[in-house]
Formats: sequence, C-alpha cells, structure tokens
Amino acid sequence: MDKNKKHNSDFLVQGSILAIASIISRIIGMIYRIPLTNIIGDDGNNIYGSAFEIYNILLLISSYSVPSAVSKLVASRIALNQKKNAMVVFRGALFISAVTGSVACFLVLGFTDFFTAILATPQAYLALRVLGPTLLIVAIMGVIRGFFQGLGTMVPSAVSQIIEQIVNAVVSIAAAYVLFSYGARVGKVLGNEDAYSASYGAAGGTLGTGFGAAASLVFLIIIFIGFFRKKDKSYNYSIKKDVKTETFRSIFGEMMMTIFPILLSTVVYNVSGIVDQIIFKNMTLFLGYGAAQVSTWWGVWYGKYKVLINIPIGIASAMATSAMPSITVTMHSGSRKDVNRKINSSIRFIMLIVFPITVGLAVLGSPILQLLFHDARPLGAIMLIVGAPSVVFYSISTLTNAALQGIDRLMEPIKNAFYALVLHVVVLFILIFCRANIYSVVLANVAFSYLMCMFNNNSLRRYSKYRQHYRRAFILPLICSLVMGVLVLVSYKLLMLACGRNSISTLLAVLIGIVSYIYITCLFHGVTEREILSFPGGAKAARFLKKIHALR
Repeated sequence: MDKNKKHNSDFLVQGSILAIASIISRIIGMIYRIPLTNIIGDDGNNIYGSAFEIYNILLLISSYSVPSAVSKLVASRIALNQKKNAMVVFRGALFISAVTGSVACFLVLGFTDFFTAILATPQAYLALRVLGPTLLIVAIMGVIRGFFQGLGTMVPSAVSQIIEQIVNAVVSIAAAYVLFSYGARVGKVLGNEDAYSASYGAAGGTLGTGFGAAASLVFLIIIFIGFFRKKDKSYNYSIKKDVKTETFRSIFGEMMMTIFPILLSTVVYNVSGIVDQIIFKNMTLFLGYGAAQVSTWWGVWYGKYKVLINIPIGIASAMATSAMPSITVTMHSGSRKDVNRKINSSIRFIMLIVFPITVGLAVLGSPILQLLFHDARPLGAIMLIVGAPSVVFYSISTLTNAALQGIDRLMEPIKNAFYALVLHVVVLFILIFCRANIYSVVLANVAFSYLMCMFNNNSLRRYSKYRQHYRRAFILPLICSLVMGVLVLVSYKLLMLACGRNSISTLLAVLIGIVSYIYITCLFHGVTEREILSFPGGAKAARFLKKIHALR
C-alpha cells in the first residue's frame, strides 16, 4: 500500500512539473502573441492561424503520436526491467520519426499552393513554407521527450518546452517586425501594402517556431548524452538472461500497432480545427459575408480566443502526457484499482486548476482582452463566455484519451473522436446556416468536447470499471470557482471605480481571485493536506495555509 501511495505521489509530482512548465510556456506564448498581434493585426493572425492549421495536422500525422507511443512502450519495458529493449524501442522510433518528418516537410514545401487554396487563404503561402523544415525537427525532438517520459521523468520535457517557447517568442517578434516592414515596402510597389505586410509579418511569426524547436532539440540531445555517460550505462547492456533481446524488426509490428491507433485518435481528435476553418470560411463566403469580415472573425478566434483557452487545456495535456506511461506501468505491475486511482487523481488535479481559470476567463474576458490585445470589442469577450464549458470538457477528454491508451484500449479514442467529429460537423453546418457567424465555431467546439467526454467516460466504465468521484472532482471545484468568480467581478468593478485603470484593476482582480480560490478550496475541503503535500513545494504551501487557517 505504501508503495502504491509513493507511485501515486511520484506520478502527481511528475505531472505537476510538466503542468507547471506548460503553464509557463503558455503564458510566454500568450505574452509574445500580444506584440505579435499588434504588429501583424487580425488579418495577419488569420494568415498565421491558417498556416498553423496545416502545420499542426501534418505534425499530428507525421510525428505527434510517436512520443506517446514511445513513452508507453518504453514504460512497459522499464516496468519489466528490460532496459536494453527500451533502447531498441527508442532507436526504432527515432528512425520512423526521421522518415515521417522528412515526408511531411516535403509535402509542405511541394504542395503549399494546394494547402492554402483549401483554406481559402492563399496569403499563407510564405508562412507555411517557413514551417516546413520545423516538422522534421519536432519529429526527432518528440522521440527524445517520449523516451524520458517513458522513464518516468518529465523534467527534460518540461525544461525543453520553456526553452523552446522563450526562443520562439524572441525570434517571432523580431522576425515579424522586420518582415512586416519589408512586406509593406514590397506592397507599396505592387499596389497592395496591407496584404503583403500581413503575409510577410505572419511568415516572420512562424519563423520563431522553427528556431524554438531547434533550440529545444539541442538541449535534449545534450541531456540525452549526459544521461548515458553519467547516470545509467545499463541501458546499453542490462537485460534479464531469460528475456529475449528485441530487434527493430521484431518490435516494428508492435510499434506500428501502438503508433497507428494513437495517430488516428490524435488526428481525429484534433482535426476539428482544420475542418472548422475549411467549412466556416467557405460557407460564410458562400452565404455572402465579406472576405474582410471573415478574416477578422477568424483572426480573433485563432489569435486571441484560442490563445487564452489553450492555457488551461495545455495543463490537461501535460497531465495526460504524464498519466499514460504511469498508467501503463501500473497496469503491468499493479491492479485495476490502482489504475483507476491514478485516473481519478489526474482528473481531480486538473479540475482544481481548470475550473477557476475557466471561470476567470469568462468573468474577466473583456478586461483581459483589453489588457493584452487592446481590444475593447465585445466579440472576443462573448466568445470566452460562450466557449467556457469547452475548456473543462477538452481537459477531461484529453485526460481520458490518455487513460484509455494507457490501459491498451487504443481504438476507443479513435471511435469516440470520429463519432464526436461527425456530430460536430452537423452542429457547425446548422449554426452557420442560422447566421451565428463565428459563434457557430465556438458552440460547435463545445458540442465536440462534451461528446468526447461522454463517449470516453462510457468506454472507461466498460473496460476498467472506472467510477469518477463527482463531488470532489467536479462539484466542489465548480462551487469554489463560482464563488471566486463573483468576488473577482465585484473586485474588478470596485477597483475600476476607485482608480479607473483597466490594467491595474484586472491584475489586482486576478490576484484576488487566486488568493480567494485557494482559501475557499481549502476551507471547503476541496483539497486535502495529503494531496497538497504530493505537489512540488507542497510542504511549504501546507505550512502557509495552516498559518492563515485555511487548512486544518
């Protein structure tokens, strides 16, 4: 029992490390998008987002699923002390990723016109070509991250994420500024200054992605070399005598059987973004909306709304990354009860973080948009209110996807995502024809994420007899978050009356929200002292909370 508790604690610590890194990375990403948006504008964001939709889908197909498969296969061999076989998995995955990453790069560079035409955004030509070589870099980088995750350590992935985002931010802003100015000069000569400046500026913004990925890869290679030189040379030699040493040929089938379902699940689960763009842009233009209006809508959706909601969703993705190899190890060496305990712990941990962020974004949507993007229009704020439930649903479905993959039910997320996607498209078409404009995309995504939650939960019930503790996982965090939301809204209104400055009022209201949520959650026993102690720095946090009488 003590051993199980220790494993659960280690799992939460590793997940917390990656979640903290994800928060830092997302905050950096959000911060650098402010000057980037100010440079390239909503039209530039539309172009930037269109290039990234193509890049993301090719990344998903070529290499995104490989790290998850590597972490799962490595974790299963480490659980059986087959370290040499774990290295065979790593080398095989590295080869596969190098091939698929190269093919994806070739597709982007060779068929750029085709891809941009599908999205009705030909101006994204330069930005997409800049992203092409990044596909190969990210493919190799992902395998090394997956290997360390399979060993049960998230630190290399966490640090490399932060390095990647810092370099990305610096290069993106600098390159966007330089190329935007260059595009403006070209546009003056060719008679369309706005279009060329936005196109070149968006290309500069994408340049940072490649430089960030390259910096992250260099860091991971250094850590990887140091790991084998100083820490554990047994990965080259150690294996039980009665266990057959695997070869790439012998594990290729298993790797494909693991990679392919995760690949299909990931693609279907994430393809909604590009499907939304194709349907929304083409259908709204068909219905008579102006191209400039559609471009502005999509620029706000991708460059502002998604930037904000991706912060809490990114935390769930980080926990899912930690959860899958941990659940795999537990499945091989533990019991069904231990597996379900880890799933419950993951969801509870994420809900404690996601609910207050979601409520905060809905309550302070307009002030935050004004603070970050100098955008006082109601469009983005209404998006955040309407789309708030999707943050919670996406977080849960991301975790339950990883849980199903961890218990070897790899086909379930594929089926569930496919059914949800079909219904999502139906909802999107209906809303577009009802003239819901960009809110049709927001509401359709709420429907998709909710359906994924329901389908995944049913699958977990069927295959692992999983039962979620709704009161502690959902009801208490929701109540505490709603109370916090009221306090935040009242605080913001009073601060605006007192000082009249949105920036000061918003930042102080956010600080009040953080402090009040922690206090209220502890007061209502939404989190226990044992759970706090399992987090990084939990001992210090527990002592402080006891001093202010929030924890007893």
